[in-house]
Amino acid sequence: MFVRTYGQLYMQNKEVFQDLFKELKKYYMFGNLNLDDMLSDFWARLLERMFRLVNPQYHFTEEYLECVSKFTEQLKPFGDVPRKLKFQVTRAFIAARNFVEGLRVARDVVSKVSTVNPTTECANALLKMTYCSHCRGLLAVKPCNSYCLNVMKGCLANQADLDTEWNNFIDAMLMVAERLDGPFNIESVMEPIDVKISDAIMNMQENSMQVSEKAFQGCGKPKPLSVSRSARSVSDGFNARFRPYSPEEHPTTAAGTSLDRLVTDVKQKLKKAKKFWSTLPYNMCSDNSSASVLEQDECWNGNDKSRYNFAVTGNGLASQLNNPDVKVDITKPEMLIRRQIMVLRTMTNKVKNAYNGNDVTFHDTSDESSGEESGSGCLGLDCQLEFEFTSTDAPVLLGPIEPKRIAPSVAAHSNAPSQLILLITCLVIVLQQQLR
Repeated sequence: MFVRTYGQLYMQNKEVFQDLFKELKKYYMFGNLNLDDMLSDFWARLLERMFRLVNPQYHFTEEYLECVSKFTEQLKPFGDVPRKLKFQVTRAFIAARNFVEGLRVARDVVSKVSTVNPTTECANALLKMTYCSHCRGLLAVKPCNSYCLNVMKGCLANQADLDTEWNNFIDAMLMVAERLDGPFNIESVMEPIDVKISDAIMNMQENSMQVSEKAFQGCGKPKPLSVSRSARSVSDGFNARFRPYSPEEHPTTAAGTSLDRLVTDVKQKLKKAKKFWSTLPYNMCSDNSSASVLEQDECWNGNDKSRYNFAVTGNGLASQLNNPDVKVDITKPEMLIRRQIMVLRTMTNKVKNAYNGNDVTFHDTSDESSGEESGSGCLGLDCQLEFEFTSTDAPVLLGPIEPKRIAPSVAAHSNAPSQLILLITCLVIVLQQQLR
């Protein structure tokens, strides 16, 4: 659009515009840039180039142009466009960047938590629940549902402690998703940005005399060029070469806007991910894995084919003190999971600030989630969670029994974790492609 509108004059100054888009992309991909300063620098550089073009009869030193740029706020050479554009761009980019970063963090948290191995006590309890009935000849009898829940809640006690911060994080992500679906929509900001910048240039062109006079009053009268070098009129050097940008020339996208559709899909998936960790034992002990309500009098209770008479324990480490089936040392929490709780808490604060249009950098454990694994590819079956569990289709009778290895497969009972990682990874990739 700039090439067709401004021709050679744009080509001679294109690095000013290219640098702007490079900086915007850099912020979107990596952060650690101040959007306000970036945009202010763009308008200051553009003013310096434009000021030369509208005043070809004068010689301007770098010091003089720096003086002119300092009066940008007073001169308002581009009208109200810079202020409006800064407001729109900053809040849209902050929301989009933090939303995508949040998806990355969610993926990394799930990936790291999935590497936590079951304890010996957990593995023994799983072995007892899954295979000891076979020794009694009860091959077709499923574990009692309450019995299965106590075993799984004991095994996943540390993971369940993620639930509170996970839910807070999901709520914050849904808030920002609403923004992206509305006033912070990055596509609606980026699509017309070329036209808005062009409008600002046209405004400078139309008010060049008034802007120049104010600049001369503040910075002094510049030295004129020699007659031969300043023979060209202003119109020859600038005005005649510039023309308004016609609406019918606005480029169109064959695929149409896709961000709205993506955000709607993401919101639905995020809602389903709420309470993921606290409901994981229930997913593991679904009707396919444990006895149904109608079978509760004839299920495996850990010792016999009978009713299970213990109450179901609560969620989380603190609730496992009286777990009758898994001995859990509540004084020794899994540190990797504690770190991921802090990662989620930090990311939640960043997302909440993004909801209000603020970009805040926290220098703490959040870096762990985006360090060696952040941005790493996780596609297809490679995203499968790798708990040290094997299938329950048949007893393992090959070689010595290893309690840690003989246990039900998380993936066999519930492939929700691996699906969640895959979903989040795909969303990150697709959303990153929107800017390109």
